[in-house]
Amino acid sequence: MSEELTSYKLACVAARFLDEGIAKDISILNISNVSSFADYFVICSAQTNTQVKALTEKLSDKIKTTFARLPLGRENDVKNRWNLIDYGDVVIHILHQDEREAYAIEKFWNHAFSIPQNKWMEESKEYSEYKDIER
Repeated sequence: MSEELTSYKLACVAARFLDEGIAKDISILNISNVSSFADYFVICSAQTNTQVKALTEKLSDKIKTTFARLPLGRENDVKNRWNLIDYGDVVIHILHQDEREAYAIEKFWNHAFSIPQNKWMEESKEYSEYKDIER
């Protein structure tokens, strides 16, 4: 794909990749007007520590393969209950569902604009593994 990869596009495609995996409750927050360190947060939940780790690895690999883009940094807790992938303009949080509830990132960033799922799905449709299949 020859179009420029904007931070919005990267956030939408990352959310789609997570959606096509085992991620739950995916949200994208536009934090560009309230933060200087990133434009978007992509946040999702997983049911087990193993799923948190698997989603992190799969997403990193898919973004590397699709866009030849490596993260600037990665962080995780020892038990893989919260993993973070930092692409500079887009920061992805993959959390165990219990940590997601406890940390309530969306509530803390409630002044950020939430991107509706139908918008990010539309923006990223050409990157779907299932684009040739009726869903």
